[in-house]
Amino acid sequence: MSGSELSGGLRHGAVQPDATSQEIYDAGMAVRREVLGGAHVDRANAAKDGFTEDFQDMITRIAWGGIWTRPGLSRPMRSAVTITAMVAHGHWEELAMHLRAAITNGLSRDEIKEILLQTAIYCGVPSANTAFKTAQQVFHEMDAATDTSQPKTTPTPPN
Repeated sequence: MSGSELSGGLRHGAVQPDATSQEIYDAGMAVRREVLGGAHVDRANAAKDGFTEDFQDMITRIAWGGIWTRPGLSRPMRSAVTITAMVAHGHWEELAMHLRAAITNGLSRDEIKEILLQTAIYCGVPSANTAFKTAQQVFHEMDAATDTSQPKTTPTPPN
């Protein structure tokens, strides 16, 4: 990225000086859907009520529109940072969601394994142990979903 791009609006992602709140929200929702999947976002939006609506709006605008749209880090790098934060703070349900997102964002299972090994040193072995169990379960679920979506064929017996 050139210096002129950094001095212009590109360094801010969706949060441009003249961006409306709606534009930031829309950009955040687009990234949120791309990263987490439409089904997950639809479930989160369907579950919101008067108590949680402001929170859902905030994470869409600030986390997804304000941070995930910025060009300074790739999505795989953002996923790596997010995985580490989830492990560090013991947010296991969020970790599971972001492990799926990391695969969507282009991280391989081997790269995720390396991230989790790194967390063992900096976040603690007990946290990494739970993270590995969580990843193992997520990958098993992903594999099972892939296997059930494949048409079952009966092998032809040899002649």
